[in-house]
Amino acid sequence: MAHGDKQRITVDIHNKTYTIIGEESVSHVRMVASLVDQKMNEIHEQNKHLDTTRLAVLTAVNTMNDYLKLKEDYAKLAGSLNRKEDK
Repeated sequence: MAHGDKQRITVDIHNKTYTIIGEESVSHVRMVASLVDQKMNEIHEQNKHLDTTRLAVLTAVNTMNDYLKLKEDYAKLAGSLNRKEDK
């Protein structure tokens, strides 16, 4: 697939079908969808009373929290490597 070409990929997330349009590979999009589905199911198991909108928002908040923690860890690691290279 050439850079800039978009494709349509159908995925299932929390028992609903979505069509994702983008430049990422099919395997990447399916992996992302699978991880979102897993996280939504995990949160749903702990909070069965949540409607889909609230479940989606909690999933987004949890995912962004994980992302920010990883970003912080990466920055610390990169800083540590830079300090070692400077020595």
